[in-house]
Amino acid sequence: MSNRKPAVLLVDPVTVGVGYKQAVRDMDMSVVSLFTNEPADLKVTWPHHAEGDDVSLYATEAAEVLTALADIDYEIRAVVPASESGVHLASVIAHELSLPCNDVELARARHDKSLMRDHAAAQGLRIPAYRLVHDPSEVREAAESIGYPVIVKQCDGAGSIGATLVPDAASAENFQVVDETNYFGWTVDAWLVEEYIRGREFAVNAFSSDGDHRVIDMWEYRRPDDRDYDFPLWDNVQAVPDDPDWARIEEYVCQVLTAFGVRRGPSHTEVKVNADGVFLMEVGARLPGGPATDQWSEFTDVRPFHDTLECYLGRRPALMDKPINSRAMFGAIAIHNEVGPGTLVAMHGLEEVRNHPGVDKVLVSYEPGDHVPPTRDTLSIPLGAWVSGPDQESVVRVLAAIRAMVDLEITPDQPAD
Repeated sequence: MSNRKPAVLLVDPVTVGVGYKQAVRDMDMSVVSLFTNEPADLKVTWPHHAEGDDVSLYATEAAEVLTALADIDYEIRAVVPASESGVHLASVIAHELSLPCNDVELARARHDKSLMRDHAAAQGLRIPAYRLVHDPSEVREAAESIGYPVIVKQCDGAGSIGATLVPDAASAENFQVVDETNYFGWTVDAWLVEEYIRGREFAVNAFSSDGDHRVIDMWEYRRPDDRDYDFPLWDNVQAVPDDPDWARIEEYVCQVLTAFGVRRGPSHTEVKVNADGVFLMEVGARLPGGPATDQWSEFTDVRPFHDTLECYLGRRPALMDKPINSRAMFGAIAIHNEVGPGTLVAMHGLEEVRNHPGVDKVLVSYEPGDHVPPTRDTLSIPLGAWVSGPDQESVVRVLAAIRAMVDLEITPDQPAD
């Protein structure tokens, strides 16, 4: 029997690292964290990223990680992808260590949007028409072969960084890459040009255990009008099980998870649904971002980090078989800067939002005096809030109240001479 201390390897535990690390401690194991960014960069973006670690490793290649793990006095019992950037590497490392994991052969397809589309097409799943391009100059040809409107996405992207709606030939002709790096700071060298699907958009959160899937909840991305968009976050509202599209979305998402080799752990799948059916936007084998994990922990019997660990330890978590027992419905809001780039003078109504019944958390990204870009992705939202209520109607009312309270006073940039 090994005398090495039992531990869990967390891959890129940055945004939700505290939750995972506490869950590992609760299970009487040690925390070994692997970060795929340079330490110097992390000290700027996530200065407290290594807090709570027994060991912190920095590497991007599986072979390097395996060598480092062999030199420490810990026995790794589970490998957990703690963010999207670590999904592929976590699967490879777990496979090499003969630990429970999702299908390693499909790990890259669960992250790279081009490979995701290729595999979904091969599996007969309904998806948008698409083309892969390696240079912005190729966008127009790809778009015209598909038909307008199209949307251009980074293949390795997240958070809608770089997602651009291209409505017509003139826009395609003048297409320029705004973001040369993705959400994780990686240089972008490939883009997916795909058919723009109109319809309702949902994020579906599920857990899997030994190939069984259970949908935990769905969130609808609600927009203020029926215009096409390239950034979905506006009002996010948790769907109810008697929603007319729930059953077919649930069935489709379970098919997607099986097709992409998701056998254990949490997943976050985004789809669009219309009269033609349900279309895959993307699938991620990880916990959702945003409010879901906090809201589950506060108002349901779901223990997102503990339940995830159970899955990757090869055990079946209780949530696979027991009622969720939700004591509230949830929502989230993103207040956009729609006036163009400028300097924030004031965020009127902020204190009223913080004190409004049903508001659980307020997230402020800019202070007066800061330069504020137009909102086009998750990194450029001036103000967000997470809300809860006894039913969906209450949640919708709170979101509307927040919008009525908030006024962003922004001095626009002066045009260059």
